Amino acid sequence: MLFNSFEFLLFLPVVFLVYWLLSRTRKWQNFFVVVASYVFYGWWDWRFLLLIVLTSFCSYGSGLLIEHFQGKRKAQHAVSAANIILNLLILCVFKYYNFFMENFDALFQSMGYKMDWVTLDFILPVGISFYTFQALSYTIDVYQKKLPATHDVIEFFAYISFFPQLVAGPIERATNLLPQFQRSRRFDYAQAVDGCRQMLWGFLKKMVVADNCAAIVNEHWNNYGQLPGMTLILLGVLFTFQIYCDFSGYSDIAIGCARLFGFNLKRNFNYPYFSRSIPEFWRRWHISLMTWFRDYVYFPLGGSRCEKWKIIRNIYVVWGVSGLWHGANWTFICWGLFHATLLAIYNIMGINTKYQHVVAYKRWLPNVKEILQMTLTFALAVIGWIIFRAENMTQALDYLYHIFTNKPLEISALYGLNYLGYAIALLVVEWLQRDKEHALQFTGIWPFKYRMVRWAVYYLIIMGIVVAAGSGQTFIYFQF
Repeated sequence: MLFNSFEFLLFLPVVFLVYWLLSRTRKWQNFFVVVASYVFYGWWDWRFLLLIVLTSFCSYGSGLLIEHFQGKRKAQHAVSAANIILNLLILCVFKYYNFFMENFDALFQSMGYKMDWVTLDFILPVGISFYTFQALSYTIDVYQKKLPATHDVIEFFAYISFFPQLVAGPIERATNLLPQFQRSRRFDYAQAVDGCRQMLWGFLKKMVVADNCAAIVNEHWNNYGQLPGMTLILLGVLFTFQIYCDFSGYSDIAIGCARLFGFNLKRNFNYPYFSRSIPEFWRRWHISLMTWFRDYVYFPLGGSRCEKWKIIRNIYVVWGVSGLWHGANWTFICWGLFHATLLAIYNIMGINTKYQHVVAYKRWLPNVKEILQMTLTFALAVIGWIIFRAENMTQALDYLYHIFTNKPLEISALYGLNYLGYAIALLVVEWLQRDKEHALQFTGIWPFKYRMVRWAVYYLIIMGIVVAAGSGQTFIYFQF
């Protein structure tokens, strides 16, 4: 079920009403969350539910077994490893089998051998990468004694399947979300109102900015060979805004929706296009995934507390895996390695941990140095997104080549170019609110302390969505 669908418009108020009618009994609330989440997820294809049930049962059982073998570290290690391997095997079969077999076939053919292999015609289950990583984090955290194993199967199934963040994140940790299912929840009006604001902002980003940018990008992308260089750059910029507003819009809707039900999810975006370096950019983009790889891959490899060459190796390993996580295509892997190279350069220069605070702190505008830093970071991000968007590496390299060879200083008219104005207007609002968790967080800001002003803003946004919404499209990260 899509957030930007008529079905969800009916689904949400019904679930909200029944959920809070059950507020006196936490177990029934949790059970209803599982039922509602399975309806939400099974709306695409009920067969997808078989996989999420299997993942949930295996991870729940692994936690109990790890607890059962308390003091027997080898047995605990075996249980944890078995569950991790099983979940990754399921993910690899559905997501990567054909990719790996095609590449092995090409490799062996280049050496004069022919492989006989069968193509698996699987539909990629929506959100499998997200809920698999969420399940893995639980097993690892129980094994590392960061939290006790839960004995309540309903609580655990609710944690894995919680519908607001099920199919495209944020990727929640059991240490944050599971305890929220283990305690009673009471309706908080202020929390619910702020959740509605964040959802409204997310819908604006997705339906007005992302979907309209997508229409232009999809129409012109495959004709890049006939477009002048500046137009190709503009298309890259439009996709840069499309993927940000699409994915961060989903996160805003998911986080806001969860707040309606009394849950606080992890922040997933922190205004990444205001970053002054690539390391800062990745501390602000898809935060839940980046911290997942940091904690479960980068740190176990030694992190930054080892020799310089090992640090660089760790960066490349993490970003190679991160690229592969995004999809079974060499473009994603090369995109990951591109950013690994940039991060390695920043690390060698010793400036990878700079800029932990918001840009232009307590100032209206950035200084010249900050403007140049943000421009460079944005340009590097655009190059990365062009690789990410390409269908294959040949197209990616050819696209970048044509930027400099197809009349690089000329620009052609593109239908709907005014949509870039929507993205710029959105950035202006986010700049003014860059120290807040989301752009419609009005606390303490004049004149928004007046209800009439706030409601005028809400109505303007709703009217903007109604009038300027693009053609409804699925969220980009559903395929990951």
